[in-house]
Amino acid sequence: MHASKPASSRVKYQRIVLKLSGEVLRSGTNGDPIDAVTLEKIAHQVKEIHELGVQVCVVIGGGNIFRGLNGEKRGVDRTTGDYMGMLATVINGLALMDSLEKMGVTTRVQSAIPMNQIAEPFILRRAVRHLEKNRVVIFVAGTGNPYFSTDTTAALRASEMRADVIMKATKVDGIYNKDPKKHADAVKYDELTFIDALKQRLNVMDSTAFSLCLDNNVPILVFNLNDEHAIRRAVLGEKIGTLVKN
Repeated sequence: MHASKPASSRVKYQRIVLKLSGEVLRSGTNGDPIDAVTLEKIAHQVKEIHELGVQVCVVIGGGNIFRGLNGEKRGVDRTTGDYMGMLATVINGLALMDSLEKMGVTTRVQSAIPMNQIAEPFILRRAVRHLEKNRVVIFVAGTGNPYFSTDTTAALRASEMRADVIMKATKVDGIYNKDPKKHADAVKYDELTFIDALKQRLNVMDSTAFSLCLDNNVPILVFNLNDEHAIRRAVLGEKIGTLVKN
């Protein structure tokens, strides 16, 4: 479909945007912002689908290091805080790149904020070319603008790259009608339409990201990253998590 390297015929999605929150990198035990074991596990999952011939883009958050909205509570100006958060995503992106490269996966980091020493600028055609050359592309620094989340970055990049799906890796196994941690009777959805998710005010992504996906017909798959082979199972079309689509 998109690739010069053919993806396995069993693969449901040929080109994906994997959305990782910064929080998934944090260690639960000693509170390290980037836990080496967790990072390696995530890189291994990316490698697994890359070897199936899937074209992989990653958008990574920075909440494990600094979150712009939280900065406001500490007296940091919102715009400044958001830029600090964008720089945090660069740190996470470089960590993931390093881990992937050590596993033999050729990776490129593209930044929405120019920083030529450590990352390429985001150039759409170059990013597509990297995918065609069988490289993983990690997008960092959000959209380069304050007031936009990394969810919005994922929706924007997925639309630009014409990805088949956004895979949003979380700590829960899908979307529920209410918080499953607080309500034992919470019901999980296997599939949802964008309109139903909007009507029920389900927080799949923030409203800007969500409307971008709706307008550009980019499905969103929400799943639990703690399942060791979750991403592989998802790209092979197994029933996993919750799929939101038109």
